[in-house]
Amino acid sequence: MSSSPVRRVESRSVVEQAAHEIRRSIISGSLAPGQEFALREIAGHLGVSFIPVREALRTLEYEGLVTMRPGRSAVVSPVNREDLRAIYQLRRNLEPEIASRSCLLLNPAVLDDLERRASRFGGPDAGVDEIYDDHQSLHLALLAPAASHWDVRILTILWRAAERYIRLGFGRLDPQPHEHHRRVDAHLDVLEAFRGRDPEVVRAAVMEHLRTNEALALRSLEEMEAGAPPAASSTG
Repeated sequence: MSSSPVRRVESRSVVEQAAHEIRRSIISGSLAPGQEFALREIAGHLGVSFIPVREALRTLEYEGLVTMRPGRSAVVSPVNREDLRAIYQLRRNLEPEIASRSCLLLNPAVLDDLERRASRFGGPDAGVDEIYDDHQSLHLALLAPAASHWDVRILTILWRAAERYIRLGFGRLDPQPHEHHRRVDAHLDVLEAFRGRDPEVVRAAVMEHLRTNEALALRSLEEMEAGAPPAASSTG
């Protein structure tokens, strides 16, 4: 019997795991915008060798999250208004159109499940990483019936890039108790538009959702650049 032309691999390579963890650290802000770090130092923290970290960082450089430096270091890409606007311009070009087709294909049972998931966005016990993982999976599920493989690949990159800015914006709003409920309501409004199965209504709802999130992220970015502290928690 001839040998297999391909070799068995682990479900997730060391490079993929390293990229996932470094990406998580950048998106969450643990590795701050503009921060430079040595590849061997990161490798030590991850408990892996230098080579998979280098390969992981090449993937993240393609995603716009880091810039490799001569030698063996890298720097976390800065956040700025121009990049934020460019990311959302691309999202506006893609998501509303895909959503307008997907709303005609989504099973009502899927929408019921997504509504239950969206209602958890406001849970006080939900961790930040959990919320954002659920958030991305919800948006992917809404678009999936009409999205091509390339749509998903491009949108995933855009969502990861946008998440840095969204976390900045919502991180400054999170101490306000009403913010969690507003976040839930915003997604329920989008889901309600999908239930109506009117492509133009869905297109407008997704466009408004993107516009609101971009505006919140932009305002928080401007406040951060001006040195304004995060909003204080309200007890009223």
